[in-house]
Amino acid sequence: MSLEDRLYPLLSVYHALPRGAQSGLGLAYRCLPEAWRWGSRYREFKRLAENTEQWSADELQAYQLKQLRMVLHHAANYCPFYQKRFAKAGFRPEELRELKDLERCPTIEKRDLIEHIEDMASTRFNGSRRLYLTTGGSTGVPVGFYLQKGVSRPKEQAFLEAMWNRGGYFKGARLAVIRGHVTSEETRGRIADYDATRDWLMLSSYHLTRERLPEYLAALDRFNPDLLHAYPSAALQLAELLERTKQPWRWPIRGLLAGSERLTMPQKRLLERVFQCRVYRWYGHSERVVQAGEGCKSELFYFWPTYGYVEFGPMNDEGLCEVIGTGFHNLVMPLIRYRTGDYVRLADPRVDGELEFPWPAASSVDGREQEFLVSHKGRRISLTALNMHDAIFDDLYAVQFYQAEPGRAEFRYVPGPKFSIKRLPQIEWGIRRKLGDDFQIDLRAVGEVEKTEGGKHRWLVSRLSDSRFQERTD
Repeated sequence: MSLEDRLYPLLSVYHALPRGAQSGLGLAYRCLPEAWRWGSRYREFKRLAENTEQWSADELQAYQLKQLRMVLHHAANYCPFYQKRFAKAGFRPEELRELKDLERCPTIEKRDLIEHIEDMASTRFNGSRRLYLTTGGSTGVPVGFYLQKGVSRPKEQAFLEAMWNRGGYFKGARLAVIRGHVTSEETRGRIADYDATRDWLMLSSYHLTRERLPEYLAALDRFNPDLLHAYPSAALQLAELLERTKQPWRWPIRGLLAGSERLTMPQKRLLERVFQCRVYRWYGHSERVVQAGEGCKSELFYFWPTYGYVEFGPMNDEGLCEVIGTGFHNLVMPLIRYRTGDYVRLADPRVDGELEFPWPAASSVDGREQEFLVSHKGRRISLTALNMHDAIFDDLYAVQFYQAEPGRAEFRYVPGPKFSIKRLPQIEWGIRRKLGDDFQIDLRAVGEVEKTEGGKHRWLVSRLSDSRFQERTD
């Protein structure tokens, strides 16, 4: 098992240490060999990601069949949920002879994870091999699941680095990060932390205002990053502030890594103009079932064929198809034909040009939008940054924020049968910690949250009409 997985439960203890102690311990940790930090399988996955780009279609298909058979047989032998589901559907894993045979296997969805998580977990592995995480994803439906220690996280790291390399990343690069890191719960608190374990500058996405822009620029001056790693919404906020204050971007960075939110092509071109570098987009999710990223030159999203097996649901009226994935390698809790709730527009070579890789590809991802809560003082807080990866939203069927005036929001939740109201103070504390001290939050149980016209859950229902709070697209 990797040190990353062993030390993960102690992360909050590390962050509570004085900054000097964090820097010393972080530097020592960063100097350890990769095989110690990420585990022995990191190098295996790193080689796999590198080789995947060179493999022929026949080699890729052979690998996918091998992995599908492995995960299906494991699920049929060790996971009570799949044993029952396969039997009910009359599906026999041993009859999988080619990839299209998987279509006979039943799909699963988020509700199955909520209601059957323990039965979906493999009886072959004890609790010490499981790493529990949760996510609200792009749908506002909190889901808990298990990753496999020593496997899932080193695999994710290896494939992410292989993708990021196409966008200018290199080993040892100094990244300025503007994502969901909480630097302070106070409106006037500090805007930056230093992550010595990776030599990254962690900038707050919660304090990014015109008033405090000089502090961000000073921190960037001192750090001198090689790349910017940001939520698209945070990068757009920074670009907007730079242009409004007529300040140029002063640091010659190799690229801007923009993931976790939808980024349109006009927005991407705006960011490339302001930051004078390539903006690299990718798609993934916390469940780690499938992953896709732009090519070296192409701006299409290419799904890694060795990370997981991707299928696409029927095309809807908008020309979009749901992403359905079967994850490889995580045998602690296999996810087989998992309906992600994310939608893509499939690439068309007649329109999008020749594919850079012979892999499934999409021209756009209709995932999490750039949605904001607005504080009393005008701070914009991305809903993506409020996605919780601990157990805080466990046993809730759906969550949603509703806002009609700056500085005040309602957190609506649909309780499941196992939910206890005794957990409400913990939920309120977790939300307030990220919103800051110029926000009032009210919690309300509801029977159902408001949905889109297409029936999808919404993270945010905003009644704010002021144009200052609208998404910038040009």
